[in-house]
Amino acid sequence: MEKMMLNNGVTMPVLGFGVFQIPDAKECERCVLEAIGTGYRLIDTAQAYYNEEGVGAAVSKCGVPRSELF
Repeated sequence: MEKMMLNNGVTMPVLGFGVFQIPDAKECERCVLEAIGTGYRLIDTAQAYYNEEGVGAAVSKCGVPRSELF
């Protein structure tokens, strides 16, 4: 995955997977697990999407170290 350096020195993947329109927790978890399995390392999420449970479950189950996800 190609990365870019931000002004604060943090590197961030150029391409991310967005979860804005996935309100169902189980569906969100499935989609995020599939995205991570495909190679995505940036998950574009926000508290206002109300799907933290699904994103968090996927991050916990994915097998990729949290430090490798953005």
